[in-house]
Amino acid sequence: MAANGNGEVAMNGNGAAPARKPKGRLPSITTSDKHHGVCHDMSAPTVKAQTIDELHSLQKKKSAPTTPIKGFQGTFAALSEEERQKQQLQSISASLASLTRETGPKVVRGDPASKNQTSPRVHQQHVAEPTISASDSSLKFTHVLYNLSPAELYEQAIHYEKGSFITSTGALATLSGAKTGRAPRDKRVVKDDVTGEELWWGKGSPNIEMDEHTFLVNRERAVDYLNSLDKVFVNDQFLNWDPENRIKVRIVSARAYHSLFMHNMCIRPTPEELEDFGTPDFTIYNAGQFPCNRYTHYMTSSTSIDLNLARREMVILGTQYAGEMKKGLFSVMHYLMPKRQILSLHSGCNMGKDGDVALFFGLSGTGKTTLSTDPNRYLIGDDEHCWTETGVSNIEGGCYAKCIDLSREKEPDIWNAIKFGTVLENVVFEEHTREVDYADKSVTENTRASYPIEYIPNAKIPCVGPHPKNVILLACDAFGVLPPVSKLNLAQTMYHFISGYTALVAGTEEGVKEPRATFSACFGAAFIMMHPTKYAAMLAEKMQKHGATGWLVNTGWSGGSYGSGNRIKLAYTRKIIDAIHSGSLLKAEYKKTEVFGLEIPTAVEGVPSEILDPVNTWSNKLGYKDTLMKLAGLFKNNFEIFTDHKIGKGSELTGEILAAGPNF
Repeated sequence: MAANGNGEVAMNGNGAAPARKPKGRLPSITTSDKHHGVCHDMSAPTVKAQTIDELHSLQKKKSAPTTPIKGFQGTFAALSEEERQKQQLQSISASLASLTRETGPKVVRGDPASKNQTSPRVHQQHVAEPTISASDSSLKFTHVLYNLSPAELYEQAIHYEKGSFITSTGALATLSGAKTGRAPRDKRVVKDDVTGEELWWGKGSPNIEMDEHTFLVNRERAVDYLNSLDKVFVNDQFLNWDPENRIKVRIVSARAYHSLFMHNMCIRPTPEELEDFGTPDFTIYNAGQFPCNRYTHYMTSSTSIDLNLARREMVILGTQYAGEMKKGLFSVMHYLMPKRQILSLHSGCNMGKDGDVALFFGLSGTGKTTLSTDPNRYLIGDDEHCWTETGVSNIEGGCYAKCIDLSREKEPDIWNAIKFGTVLENVVFEEHTREVDYADKSVTENTRASYPIEYIPNAKIPCVGPHPKNVILLACDAFGVLPPVSKLNLAQTMYHFISGYTALVAGTEEGVKEPRATFSACFGAAFIMMHPTKYAAMLAEKMQKHGATGWLVNTGWSGGSYGSGNRIKLAYTRKIIDAIHSGSLLKAEYKKTEVFGLEIPTAVEGVPSEILDPVNTWSNKLGYKDTLMKLAGLFKNNFEIFTDHKIGKGSELTGEILAAGPNF
């Protein structure tokens, strides 16, 4: 083969180039007669495509249908795939229906940016035309991205949502906008004839009322916003691993980040379970990018999180913080489950190899996540649970862990769970390497990671267990006067459960210069719906029936208050928790403290005996007494809002609970 003066290749008479030795070190390319002398690189087969578009079409395999037919079981078993998809889209269209227009939008599956993904023929099969108040919005299709996989949601977030990046470990880093935490003052609950009697209202209650009309105004605003978009994300998922009490939830949102977050936090249905998912039990409309109208009755800001228990709907306006969805559903479970005589709990839960289950209650900073995520025990869940007649079950399908100051050494399981599929909220990372700096608070101190519970190596799947043997109440006492561990009787367990005590220290919140007591009823006052004594009575009944023991564990200070004493070593707290799990602490000798009347052990293996009674660790005994009385007074003042509420027919149990508090 030779090139002529025009740069063309000269061929010999047979159509083949004359042979010659290759120059330099380039490898020779052989010819084959069956290819008529044309040179071919035989290292790989040729691509069976004639155009770039055809080449791209070969890249993606046709996936199995979302709701495949398995034999003849399930609601849709006798239907074709086209009919199943039609019914599914009709259900979504009904969810997005405007109350004033009575019908939902024209919905179709798929991303509008993808070519040839939809066809008019499918549209016509499931769309109902609006009957009144027709507008331009009735002429367009709303594309539904239904139960997308994490990989698909990554693509959507990175392509369309500013502030979305892949970190060095494969997690998706996102921003929640102006709101980087929950907005409890903007949460509203519809008060009607039923909820007016059943829910806890008034002083101390987290339930701020609104009326039905205002809810519908906000619902209309959210639905109109979602229908105006080219595409919405829809998640159909479950709450509660107990199959007998599972709740079907639908989340409609405008952001891929929100869809991935809920994919992680709720229980992910199998394709077979989606076959007969049908109508959801509860629906969230997350229009958080769009503000509420501040001139609407009951609105005090551009943010509103509205819960209607009769309609079983939740509307989010004016906040993109994903935690509002998670905690909103938890509030719903705090209403629905007790009506079934099931106790809903804001707690961590783990199980030993012998089947012994422990519940962990505690507010932020008490060590609930750290102590319940134990490498020597199975994790049932880190935050939300139900206690039924058969045992405990996790409400969620994932974990939502704080990331501030996260390290591999202190929290190896959480550290290793931050990988592909995990959502990292509001973290700061190095621009080039994409390595996250977990100590950086530039965006917020409330940085978070959301990941499926399967990412924890010792997670128990399914997330259910037998009845608990131990109920552990955690308090970070910055006053330094509570013992490291106390055994509680039933009345004391109820008293401290209703109180929900911990203490904030300097740096936790702006303006906190010295220890500040904080109380959160049932260790989750922001989410409970009924009066705290309702949950406390159910807890006491179940503990008594199944022989569970209550414990109060102080993970805070000893030898003085914050600033003068020292925080109790985590190693000592772990030894105490181990002794509770093993049952050895039940066999210890006990003595009673003054004022609070707590039973404290005289010895715990691996823990210095002198720290078990806090008075021993204070050099200033008078200072100890004064601080103890100060904390006791704070407990008394906090409990006053509960004293007029009776449990059962009489007030005897209420009297027992009051007597279980501090005595001056």
